[in-house]
Amino acid sequence: MEYLNTNNLQEKTSQGLVLVDFFATWCGPCKMIGPVLEQLDNEIEGLTVYKIDVDENPEAAAKYGVQSIPNLILFKDGEAVDQIIGFTNKEGLLKKINPYL
Repeated sequence: MEYLNTNNLQEKTSQGLVLVDFFATWCGPCKMIGPVLEQLDNEIEGLTVYKIDVDENPEAAAKYGVQSIPNLILFKDGEAVDQIIGFTNKEGLLKKINPYL
């Protein structure tokens, strides 16, 4: 899974279906959701999953109103179409993602 920063976030989310995990290294629930996101990235054709560290990229977090983490934002062709705040299991994430595939 690739890590994004404030400079390439817009470019990487501009095409297709992209899930961005706004996280921090010290966040326990962020660590718990990591393996689930790896599975989704590997298993779902047509979905790309990225991570962005909110401590290193506060401008990106502020732009999307990220105040709690983990905070997952689903982008479709550059537009934020859905948001998932807090730890969510694989089934819960699939319910949010599948309508956009």
